[in-house]
Amino acid sequence: MLDPKIFKAYDIRGIYPDELDEAGAYAIGRAYVEEFEPRRIAVGRDMRLSSPSMADAVIRGAADSGADVLDLGLVGTEMTYFAVGELELDGGIQVTASHNPKEYTGMKIVRRGALPVGGDSGLLDIRTRAEGTLQQTVAKPGSIERYDIWPQYVERVLSFVDVAALKPLRVVFDAANGMAGVMLAPVLERLPIDPVRCFFEPDGSFPNHEPNPLLPENREFIVRKTLEEHADLGVAFDGDADRCFFVDDSGEFVPGDFVTALLAESVLEKESGAKIIYDVRASWAVPETIERAGGIALVNRVGHAFIKHRMREEGATFGGEVSGHYYFRDFSQADSGVVPFLLMLELISKRGEKLSATLAQYREKYFITGELNTPVSDVAVKLQELKERFGSEGTISHLDGLSVDAEDWHMNVRPSNTEPLLRLNLEARSPELMERKRDEALAVIRS
Repeated sequence: MLDPKIFKAYDIRGIYPDELDEAGAYAIGRAYVEEFEPRRIAVGRDMRLSSPSMADAVIRGAADSGADVLDLGLVGTEMTYFAVGELELDGGIQVTASHNPKEYTGMKIVRRGALPVGGDSGLLDIRTRAEGTLQQTVAKPGSIERYDIWPQYVERVLSFVDVAALKPLRVVFDAANGMAGVMLAPVLERLPIDPVRCFFEPDGSFPNHEPNPLLPENREFIVRKTLEEHADLGVAFDGDADRCFFVDDSGEFVPGDFVTALLAESVLEKESGAKIIYDVRASWAVPETIERAGGIALVNRVGHAFIKHRMREEGATFGGEVSGHYYFRDFSQADSGVVPFLLMLELISKRGEKLSATLAQYREKYFITGELNTPVSDVAVKLQELKERFGSEGTISHLDGLSVDAEDWHMNVRPSNTEPLLRLNLEARSPELMERKRDEALAVIRS
């Protein structure tokens, strides 16, 4: 089974086995190799119940088309990205449905250098090949070899911080029965912290809650547990652990914009004058912090394919997205969930103050709505109405959707890549102005 709609803007995701099964996975493995002609690739998989058989099908398909395959086994998405970059492979496929509910399966696909394959960079060509008649099996199939990437991975992520500078902080972890529990285990052995491990057992049925910390209902546990344990920090991960989310010592969720600003400061302390990329949705906290710390702030359209390309183009050291994706030049320009956690530990340790105190400078100055999603019948019409209503109040940009930048407030409104939705992110210099402009924008969108 290979339903065409499983091919999304950035990856492949569908319900198993109704929309994507092993036969479809085999066809995708074949099609990937036929399209890009890689000699050596890596294939990893997450802990979903369908992932072992799905990964096996992808591996067989790729090998049958002539590629040599390194089977990484059970690994987080960032580990597959790292393997492709570190081992100088021609590409890689991670069998994962990321933060989606348990009935889903999927894949994240990259080329050489861990460059993502998306809708405008080859994913639709893979779909066309997989749906059509695949070439005959090559005369000499590729080899299949198990490869242990763990030692190299652990050393690389730990290299981002000075472990000796870390304090014995009490940290609550919510791995959500996803890949984080497996990935954190060898890292935590090397750290002087006091960890409270929650839901570390990988279980694709997700018996405790869905592995999507962006949804408030999935954050209830980490907030409550951080407070109960009187912890210095709470850290929650999504299903494939390439994103992490933070709760401070007061139990308050830390928005991705503020995390990006803090991590940018940390990066700039080690590499003065570095270029840092942030997305169009972000709070003013991000560019203002970067520039104050002596860095170069570069705004970019949303999406890992665009961020990673820009990082290479600019030689940027770090990139951050509001959605919790954080990218590092020295990690194959890939996003990681473990590296940001380590950097946050180091930041709290070195500053010698509670994270809530560090964040006060942002919470008292920057007032953000978070992302507000609204279904609309005609995206283009609504964007035009917003432009007509607010265009005279500030500078207009169409870098990604519609952005309006006024003196004391700004907003970005973007269409969803997958459904008829508009996504509003708005910020103002006071809570009253934020609420007023938010309501005005939503009135136009929802009218």
